Amino acid sequence: MTLQPDARQFDLIPVAKPLIGEEERAAVDRVLASGMLAQGPEVAAFEREFAERFTPGRPVVAVNSGTSGLHLGLLAIGIGPGDEVVVPSFTFAATANAVVLAGATPVFADIDPVTFCIDPEAVAALLTPRTAAVVPVHLFGQPADMAALAALQREHGFRVFEDAAQAHGATLGGAPVGTFGDGGMFSLYPTKNMTAGEGGMVVLADEESARRVRLLRNQGMERQYENEVVGFNARMTDLHAAIGRVQLTKVDAWTAQRRANAAFLDAALAGIVTTPAVRPEATHVYHQYTIRVPEDRDGFVAALREEHGVGSGVYYPIPAHRLPSLREHAGADLPQTDLAAAEVVSLPVHPSVGADDLERIAAAVAAVAGAGA
Repeated sequence: MTLQPDARQFDLIPVAKPLIGEEERAAVDRVLASGMLAQGPEVAAFEREFAERFTPGRPVVAVNSGTSGLHLGLLAIGIGPGDEVVVPSFTFAATANAVVLAGATPVFADIDPVTFCIDPEAVAALLTPRTAAVVPVHLFGQPADMAALAALQREHGFRVFEDAAQAHGATLGGAPVGTFGDGGMFSLYPTKNMTAGEGGMVVLADEESARRVRLLRNQGMERQYENEVVGFNARMTDLHAAIGRVQLTKVDAWTAQRRANAAFLDAALAGIVTTPAVRPEATHVYHQYTIRVPEDRDGFVAALREEHGVGSGVYYPIPAHRLPSLREHAGADLPQTDLAAAEVVSLPVHPSVGADDLERIAAAVAAVAGAGA
């Protein structure tokens, strides 16, 4: 007789796990000892090193969160009241929140059901004379279709600001995300592919836009008491920057491990569930490894956890256009968005997932899928 696995025999495999080591702790101690805690030399070094690694040739400005990065980046490229900004609904609310905070109106577009990224054809159908920008999200670490969006941009003249919160190191046609549009944002939240504890990095296409972000993050001034515009307090601390600088030395190895873990799951789960597709000429960095479960997704998630000790995540069960905070901006139906929200499950793929964990994840998914959850 084959015994059913009991999750109580195992430690739970979490869907995300921040990696903080002795080097990060030492970096924080170094900053504490220096007495320079606010935006200072560590932030300046982090900005330079981040740009060299991820967006060569483009200036980078550090801020206190990814949401601040989206907000200030949109302001810096001229987005404001009266503007419409096309965004996907299948993403975290911060993408649309930043548009509203900038004083503009989010217009929600449907997604490509294969990649989960914004559908350029859906974008084209929503363009109006008021469309000032499009914000593609490189969701789960997969680059959006930037070539198609660039073609629309050339024809209609809107700005493109990339939400690369989950896509550190992702590329398309050899070019890194964050370098296709007028600007972009990378998040440094604890569960992202690398972290600073919290924070965001704003990438701009030109130095003048970068200067506007520097002003906006620091009460409207670059030099003390010389306030040029009304700004915010969105500074990154040197404590966070020091952590981020250490993580920059590790993220390439972590990304390689994510990709290797994803390749194992691709092979093990082929024909069992719908595994992630990768856009041609794209480097997917697998912030999440997201499958589809067409029937009883919630039962599937519960069975993985309770019967097999495998954690998972559902990103995003309520699309942005259906949230109470953003519902007033809902427009046309978004059938692919609604379907994805009902079916997606993200499995553990982070660098702490070892070979035994991968075997257990694959066996659990096969068992639960075969049992029909």
